[in-house]
Amino acid sequence: MKTLITSISIFLLIFSNNIMANTNISHAIAMHGEPKYNEDFLSVEYVSNSAVKGGNIVRSSIGTYDTFNPFTLKGTSAAGIGFLYESLTVGSSDEAFTEYGLLAKQIEWPKDRSWVAFTLRDEAVWHDGKKITSNDVVWTFNTLMEKGHPFYKYYYGDVSEVIKISENKVKFIFSTNTNKELPLIVGQLPVLPQHYWEDKNFEETTLDIPIGSGPYKIKSFDAGRSITYELNEDYWAFKNNIVPIKVGKDNIGTIRYDYYKDRGVEREAFKSGEIDFFSENTSKEWATGYDINAVEEGLIKKELISHENPQGMQAFAFNTRKDIFKDKRVRKALSYAFDFEWTNKNLFYGAYKRTDSFFENSELSSNGLPSKEELAYLNPYMDVLPNEVFNAAYNNPKTDGSGFIRNQLQQANKLIKDAGWILQNGKLENSKGEPFEFEILLVSPAFERIVLPFIDNLEKLGIKASLRTIDSSQYQKRIESFDFDMIVFTFSQSLSPGNEQRNFWSSDAADTNGSRNVIGIKNNVIDILIEKLIKAKDREDLITITRALDRVLLWNYYVIPQWHISAYRVLYWDMFDQPKKKPKYSLGFDTWWINQSKYDFINSQRSAN
Repeated sequence: MKTLITSISIFLLIFSNNIMANTNISHAIAMHGEPKYNEDFLSVEYVSNSAVKGGNIVRSSIGTYDTFNPFTLKGTSAAGIGFLYESLTVGSSDEAFTEYGLLAKQIEWPKDRSWVAFTLRDEAVWHDGKKITSNDVVWTFNTLMEKGHPFYKYYYGDVSEVIKISENKVKFIFSTNTNKELPLIVGQLPVLPQHYWEDKNFEETTLDIPIGSGPYKIKSFDAGRSITYELNEDYWAFKNNIVPIKVGKDNIGTIRYDYYKDRGVEREAFKSGEIDFFSENTSKEWATGYDINAVEEGLIKKELISHENPQGMQAFAFNTRKDIFKDKRVRKALSYAFDFEWTNKNLFYGAYKRTDSFFENSELSSNGLPSKEELAYLNPYMDVLPNEVFNAAYNNPKTDGSGFIRNQLQQANKLIKDAGWILQNGKLENSKGEPFEFEILLVSPAFERIVLPFIDNLEKLGIKASLRTIDSSQYQKRIESFDFDMIVFTFSQSLSPGNEQRNFWSSDAADTNGSRNVIGIKNNVIDILIEKLIKAKDREDLITITRALDRVLLWNYYVIPQWHISAYRVLYWDMFDQPKKKPKYSLGFDTWWINQSKYDFINSQRSAN
């Protein structure tokens, strides 16, 4: 009997050692390769040891808000509400895709990435002092999947089960071992307090001040008009700098967001000193709107801060659920009516570049002809993909900038005619005699001056396009229910695309209200490429598949690409100090801090004026 027990013990020991040998245990996990910062790192490189905490600033937002719950489809959540919540892990802003432990002190995963486990920090507590446990993680995941925004179902669709291992340890089991980013994106899960939410209706809007675990709390609010956050002096991660990825961040004492109905009024409020930090998104205003004393005297700093983030795609987006936009030839024809060169010269002061990729400004964007590696993914679908995918480099229509685009409109006319539309008395009609009419829906009046010349060119084709600008709440509801013909939309991208691409382009997302597939794309090849992208075996494979996906999206003319600039345009009253080294992939405002002497001087000058 003793010999048998000894043999069993030896077997279990060997079995256990084999499991451990195939399991990674670390402070961080990288999508590809190794994390930049080892387990003994003290802080990231783009923070400063000189940063101090304190002071008060005012920021701004457009529209209004009606809820403090940003995790559901209902309502418009308050600006900055994410300050209240922490996730299991958080990324760095100088790596393509690496997650470091935040609520979790330790991450475990097998080599095949078929599961991931997180060990929570003993020090991590909610704002009410209660400890954060694995129960909170399990409850959060299940609740978000059942009652949260549709985004979560796409993002975490390959998670089959979440298991509480102990009070401090939770394990996520996946339905596949080919989705290599799952261990990282599961770590991005915002963890919510079960004891606060379990007796409330999670799906309803609420202005009850919630409990979180983050560095800020809600100090006060004026419903729909302003909200003020205060730095939590008892924030658990501040104590002894136990979380290196958070060191040097979250430095502002109080942050108030004031709401404005109009971007112009918001801009003037900044100039007058009612707002301390402002991000300018209009090239005309950037070029001409700040010739004021405060800028000339150096009281307001005007900075163009370059970055290496993918720009994604800002574009006129077709709603292909509408019959008039179902034909690719029609969509291509309309692209000839947008004169970017004239727009850039006369409206943008030459500030922008034309966007030619859904993954612009990154190594992920397609260019030239497809490589043999890309063709390996594209050739099986040669019979159903546009021929141009294989034999042409994608380029947007180009004009001479004069505003006379007769040649472009002639090409558009031919495409429209081929699609079955007939010009009758200056108006396009289909075979049923129905006119070609549609509405361009906007949320920002600033875009009206850009859209109106486009509408004029469409009119020359016999197309009647109308323009409608509505408030942000209405706009959000109409986008979520796909109640529009054409919109201006931005498809933001990361350096490591994956599960979120389902939400952007998949056939399933096209029928799900609130998804990012506003275009209504239902394309079997795109569905296949998304799944292959998610299962990419390494960084090189991911780049190849992303470029192939980019080509298919571009050559189907789902959008009319607009423009981009690879820099942040920011203005701020000169009360801040910044780290000398800036992050590659973000603005890094959370690493800035208030210089008290500058702050006092600025306020004295603003009071005098």
